[in-house]
Amino acid sequence: MMSETSTEAVLFALEPHSLFYSLCKKLELNPGFHSFRRFPDNESYLRVETSVKDKHCIILADLSHPDSKCLHLLFMAETLRELGAASVGLIAPYLCYLRQDKRFVAGEAVTSRIFASLLSQHVDWLVTVDPHLHRYHSLNEVYSIPCRVVHGGSLLATWLASQQNVLLVGPDAESEQWVAQVSEQSGHPYVIGEKQRLGDREVVVTLPDLDAHQGCSVVIIDDVISSGHTLIQCIDALQKQQFDDVSCAAIHGIFVGEAEERLKERGIRKLVTTNSIPHHTNEIDLSESLVIPVSESLIEIDELGKK
Repeated sequence: MMSETSTEAVLFALEPHSLFYSLCKKLELNPGFHSFRRFPDNESYLRVETSVKDKHCIILADLSHPDSKCLHLLFMAETLRELGAASVGLIAPYLCYLRQDKRFVAGEAVTSRIFASLLSQHVDWLVTVDPHLHRYHSLNEVYSIPCRVVHGGSLLATWLASQQNVLLVGPDAESEQWVAQVSEQSGHPYVIGEKQRLGDREVVVTLPDLDAHQGCSVVIIDDVISSGHTLIQCIDALQKQQFDDVSCAAIHGIFVGEAEERLKERGIRKLVTTNSIPHHTNEIDLSESLVIPVSESLIEIDELGKK
């Protein structure tokens, strides 16, 4: 794969990640290593241990729980540049800070724009998986660097294709873009619920009449499992209509706090996620889907360097 570029490339993992060695192999990247620790006062120490001079460098970083990772990421990117890297790219299978995309209340920080501006100053390109866009139509509205997006819906559809008598459920209107794609590719019917948000951790989900689907197994499809509150409300709504065989498949599994335990207590049969964020529910591998967008990013930056 890397034979299409004239410059050697090195992949670093901000933290251990299951995608690291598979991407090194599939993209013919050299593995890069660095050490990171904290001083007693909690300041960061970082040392790059792999030679990077005149090489394209890529950082693999799952940006869930971002505030503890972002300085590490920025220190890493800038150190690679100071050590002579030809370029610095970022693979962020989960991309943070997209929720606050407008000023809902006077004085609020529009953190999506601030974070995008900051990150765009430190890396040359970005590849991510199903960013949670709501009011933005694309990442290019807020990022000033080339961005490529991988869509995980087809992978969920492949996982579901061999299953029989399945009803797909999207908990809210935002989920329909993923549910509709999975439905079309897997052949399973779907319905969409209506979510009313009462606060950061309080939602109500209502579903249409599902009598026509009695006897089906249900798989709730969503892009992100975070606190689990939306899923719990969706499970409750399904159980009120006598659906007890309920699973959930999601692109990103953050599982804040005791979210997984609460879902299991509510009777969820199975939880399945991609390996965008390392978790024991990872059953769907993203590595093959990342090959082309990362290769294109490397080729593009390599050609720019020749001009």
